Amino acid sequence: MHSVQFFDSISIPVPRSKIYRRLGYRKNITRLLPEQKEESERYIEEARSLIHLKGAGLRLPVLQTGDAKIILPGNIRFESRQLALLLEPCREVVLMGATAGAVIMDAIREDAAGRDIVRGVVLDATASEMTDAALDWIMDYFNRTLRRENKGLLRKRFSAGYGDFLLENQKTICTLLQLDRIGVRITESYMLIPEKSVTAISGIESLSV
Repeated sequence: MHSVQFFDSISIPVPRSKIYRRLGYRKNITRLLPEQKEESERYIEEARSLIHLKGAGLRLPVLQTGDAKIILPGNIRFESRQLALLLEPCREVVLMGATAGAVIMDAIREDAAGRDIVRGVVLDATASEMTDAALDWIMDYFNRTLRRENKGLLRKRFSAGYGDFLLENQKTICTLLQLDRIGVRITESYMLIPEKSVTAISGIESLSV
């Protein structure tokens, strides 16, 4: 069985276009004044300096799939018709998790409490998009290894709490990934702390020759 791979420092470009979309700006539709753009860019850069991306990934064989369930080693069982359908052609999966860290969340909470609400909104959007981009980075990392085996990850990934894949499955994923090693814990209601933390699962498929 593969062991968890930890990524203590994930360096990625700032996904500016996605951040602006999250903030509600639409290209060729929303007009952003120069002073607004300057302010937003300043806050994005402040967010980047406060975000410390870390992650973890784990490759596992699929022992059984179908009938709305997926069974992994250690008698790990995920009940989800949508996930089983996604992973139907796969004999392996990759579990992954990423976090933006606690520092950015402290700043967001301070701003939301009245320090600077506009800044807080931009920090929040930047942290969300960069955490999601960290999962893209982890998938790219595994794909580089998988290509040597003529395999690759599915383009789509699935997170607990989406569709019929219940949020409570996040506890199992968090445990398997040992996310406490990168400073992430899970609450009794299955939410991750720091809040800008995410987990997901994707399947490994054989590539056409």
